[in-house]
Amino acid sequence: MDLYAENVLDHYKHPRNAGVLKKATVTHREENLSCGDDLTIELRITDGKIADIRWQGTGCAISQAAMSMLSEELAGKTTDQTAALTPDDIRRMLGVPVGPRRIKCALLCLHTLKNAIRKWQKKPVQDWIQTVEVEN
Repeated sequence: MDLYAENVLDHYKHPRNAGVLKKATVTHREENLSCGDDLTIELRITDGKIADIRWQGTGCAISQAAMSMLSEELAGKTTDQTAALTPDDIRRMLGVPVGPRRIKCALLCLHTLKNAIRKWQKKPVQDWIQTVEVEN
């Protein structure tokens, strides 16, 4: 368990793929209104695959580390594979227990990503319940 906690802290202190993506195909921002965590995802999608990702955000260690970890997982995935990710995938990726008070922090990355994909597909973005809690 300590190894996973160290991994979360490492991603928080040294976030992967953080920054601005020039010539992004889609950009989307979400905020966790219950705590103020904030994420913006920029994707470059080529031939239905995620060719590049960058993100910016503020918030707690869990929300920022989860986004960093997720960004590493997305390279080369298709938009269909990305849209199929679940809250359990994020929990497994984090590797530490996340209590009920922090679950929205952990899943903000998934909510933001799914809405970015929906935006790219020219579909309406969904609220929290539609993208995450229904699957939770």
